[in-house]
Formats: sequence, structure tokens, C-alpha cells
Amino acid sequence: MTLLYIVLATLIGGLLSVLIAASLTVALLGRVVKHLVSLSTGVLLGTALLHVLPEAFEGGASPHALFMTLLGGLLFFFLLEKAELYRHTHHHEGDGHHHHHHFDEEQAGRGGFSVLVGDSIHNFCDGIIIAAAFLADPRLGLVTSLAIIAHEIPQEVGDYIVLLNAGFSRAKALLFNALSGLAAVAGGVLGYFVVGPWEGLFPYLLVAASSSFIYVAVADLIPQLQRRLPLRETAMQLAWLGLGLSLVTLVRLAAGH
Repeated sequence: MTLLYIVLATLIGGLLSVLIAASLTVALLGRVVKHLVSLSTGVLLGTALLHVLPEAFEGGASPHALFMTLLGGLLFFFLLEKAELYRHTHHHEGDGHHHHHHFDEEQAGRGGFSVLVGDSIHNFCDGIIIAAAFLADPRLGLVTSLAIIAHEIPQEVGDYIVLLNAGFSRAKALLFNALSGLAAVAGGVLGYFVVGPWEGLFPYLLVAASSSFIYVAVADLIPQLQRRLPLRETAMQLAWLGLGLSLVTLVRLAAGH
């Protein structure tokens, strides 16, 4: 049953992002992504700091070793992004950040496949994180899946817009986005069989998952929100961020019952 939960959780994020992208126009997607970035910031930070890290530190492992794992995880994801293997594409032409013309072609690289390779590796890592969380505690797995799904939707929608503006047809961009999302399923299944027997490693894996969430939120999402905006738009950012934090708390409470 746990494996089924893992497969379903890893499938849902990719399917939701593809369905949202398929149902909305590019102009509307550009406006939606802006709010989803704020939402996923709240979900990622809330999941990492209020749920996953406390669960890891209650597992009996040495706090010093867990903090070392957190530091190592942050540095690892920094280096992985440096190598363009852990991309978080939310930027695109017309997203309000005043990108120059042909920005999307540059982001997409040669035929757009650099974006897809980076996302596939990112999704694979997310699948392993989901598997570890479900194996540690099904409730924690549910909250962790929410955090990853909340981040995957704006990421995949942003990639879809970039691929469209780089010359991909709508059907081709959706197909490749869906295929890259299947890497999360592969990561989840592999994580279930490889991580499962090593229960003593769960606290360290949960801290590694938290380092991924914190890195994405602090290094990628929050800088996108740190622009001088009118008071109304700033209030909207805070409202969506607060909604993300509230969702994490509500899902955890509902799972507890």
C-alpha cells in the first residue's frame, strides 16, 4: 500500500501541471505562475521547518550530525544547480521581470532539451524524497507530497511557456513535460526498494529533503518575490504565501485524524 501511495503522489504533481498548462492560454499562465510561486514558497518553507525537520530531529539521531547533513544538502543542491542539473524554471518572457527578447530561447538551450534534462533529474530527486517521507510516516509523506506538488506546478508551467516560446508546438511541449514528470515515479519506486531496508537513515534523508525545500525556496523563489511592488501586489504575495503555510498545517492536521 505504501508503494501505491508513493506512485500516486509522484504522478499527481506532473499530471496536474500538464492539465493546468493544457487548459489555459499562455498569457493567463504567465499571470497564474506569479501567484503559484508565492504559494509554493509558503508550502516549501512550512513543510521543511514545521514538519519534516522536527520529525527528523525526533528520530533519535545526533543533532550535530543532522545539522551537518542539512549544510551538506544545501551545498549539494547549490553545486547541482551550478551544473544546470537542478533547474527551477519559473522565468519566461512576459512574466513581469522585463526579460529581453529571445530570453526563452536562451533558457531552453539547444532545442529545449537542456530544460527537460534538468527537470527530469529534479523530478527524480523529488521522487526519492517522497518515498523516504512515506516510509518514515504516511502523514509526513502526504505533507511532503503537497510541498513537492505545489512547487512542481509553477515549475512545469514555467517550463511549458519557455518551450512554447522557443518554438515547440503545444502538443510537443505538453508531451515532453509529461515525460519528464515520470522521472519522479521512477525515483519514488527506486527509493521505496533502496531506502526501505535502511530505516536508521530516515532522519538523515528527511533532513536532506528539507535542504532541498529550503534551497529552492530561499535561492530561487524568494528572490523572485523580492521586487519593489505596489502595496496591493505585496499584500497579494503575502496572502498567497500565508495560504501555502496554512495548507501545510491543514493537511497535516487532516492526516493526523
